[in-house]
Amino acid sequence: MAHVSIPMYWRTIPQRYSLVGYKCKKCGSVNFPPKGVCKYCSASSEFEEVKLSGRGKVHTFVLISAGGAPPEFAEQEKAGGQYPVAIVQLEEGPKVIGQIADINPKDVKIDMPVTTELRKIYTEEGVIRYGFKFVPAGK
Repeated sequence: MAHVSIPMYWRTIPQRYSLVGYKCKKCGSVNFPPKGVCKYCSASSEFEEVKLSGRGKVHTFVLISAGGAPPEFAEQEKAGGQYPVAIVQLEEGPKVIGQIADINPKDVKIDMPVTTELRKIYTEEGVIRYGFKFVPAGK
């Protein structure tokens, strides 16, 4: 994961904390995170904010383990070993990346239903960084 400065982190809090997406007024596709131009039709820069449900399904995933964790996640890796990171297709359409929590990494499956929860992601520059993680639906 690339370094995210404190000012950049603060500017993205609505997306990180509230799962705010942006529906293209031309094609109707939901962009997340926000872009200057719709990533689906490339023809519009006019959007309407939409609150995303946070519900989706695992599209694909990987298990991060020894030596594969970015520096900001090294502490978590030492404490718990490998952990799953997935691309999740949300009900509203966008595919987003995030860690899957509250599950044995070996139990993660493609098409598994998940929901988002606001969680601590990591600490950097003395600031706790929060964002969404995915958890199995119904937990």
